[in-house]
Amino acid sequence: MKIISTSINDVKILEPQVFGDERGYFLETFRDDWFREHVADVNFVQENQSLSRRGTLRGMHCQTQQPQGKLVRVISGEVFDVVIDLRRASPNFGQSLTTQLSAKNQLQLWVPPGFAHGFYVISSSAELVYKCTDYYAPQFEQSILWSDTDLAIDWPISDGQTPQLSAKDRDGVKFKDAIFF
Repeated sequence: MKIISTSINDVKILEPQVFGDERGYFLETFRDDWFREHVADVNFVQENQSLSRRGTLRGMHCQTQQPQGKLVRVISGEVFDVVIDLRRASPNFGQSLTTQLSAKNQLQLWVPPGFAHGFYVISSSAELVYKCTDYYAPQFEQSILWSDTDLAIDWPISDGQTPQLSAKDRDGVKFKDAIFF
């Protein structure tokens, strides 16, 4: 597995080694001892999978208590993935990072605890699988408004189009009003 550094030091992109031939391919998506030594010394306690259609935007989500680190990968389709650093003590506080994750590029994104995370589906549909370092706790869930101009995220949404949003994402809090870590 190759580690690709990003503009936010603790966020990593992981590129697996793919072994392919005429039959298909094989790749290792996770190995606990390697991840702990090279990326983050964490325990994953929950794994989630989501399916979304083109134009769906999910985010920007975090938990204000029991913050979750996430190891995100796409197993079908393609997404524009976004993280926002919510750690007040971080030199990257308030900064966002974007990347494209797809079944084709097979990249994974490590999002440490203390970040908001979201994605926009750019293929006809996309399936994501992500491991979490803490359990889902809806009572601590926070959704930061994806379109907040203070964040200046350049979403790949065509002019005049409105993404498909849940009520909690449509009604998210502005960044300046968010709860930080």
